[in-house]
Amino acid sequence: MELHTPLGREILDLRAGDLITLSGTVYTARDEAHIRMCAIGIPFNSEGAVVYHCGPVVKDERIIAAGPTTSARMNPLTPFLIEKGVRAIIGKGGMDGSVVESLRGRAIYLAFSGGCAVLAASRMALKGILWEDLGMAEAVWVIELDRLPLVVGIDVHGNDLFAQVREMAEKNYHKIQSHEGLPCP
Repeated sequence: MELHTPLGREILDLRAGDLITLSGTVYTARDEAHIRMCAIGIPFNSEGAVVYHCGPVVKDERIIAAGPTTSARMNPLTPFLIEKGVRAIIGKGGMDGSVVESLRGRAIYLAFSGGCAVLAASRMALKGILWEDLGMAEAVWVIELDRLPLVVGIDVHGNDLFAQVREMAEKNYHKIQSHEGLPCP
């Protein structure tokens, strides 16, 4: 499925595990930008917006690399964005149960693979910068996406791929510990 920002009701049809492409304007934000947004407000129209947990490498007004940062660091600050109308978060590694609940019925979490920063950059054009004083990694970059491939990691129904993987890993760990079903002595 191909999505375009700003996002609306189309996200209600998505399920965890769906593959999508995303085009349109997104805003990068890491720790410092989230903290500032909570303190003084969101510096862009947040209704239907997409926030990418990323600190891109920018040179000569070009995005060189734009891989995701670990989203879990923003767990306590994400519900605020969802309440203000942000409809998708892009990142890696998933988010905790409180974020899953804040997404329910309102927003989605989209996963992009770590280590693919150059691929991401090849689908991006730089449109501007907000809060440049935070520095390259922490500033809010305004980016235009052109069909960035993503996976729905957490859907509006509370389905969470990351929780499913953790659950499966735990079961396998216990099997290994007990040698259950293994040919090894």
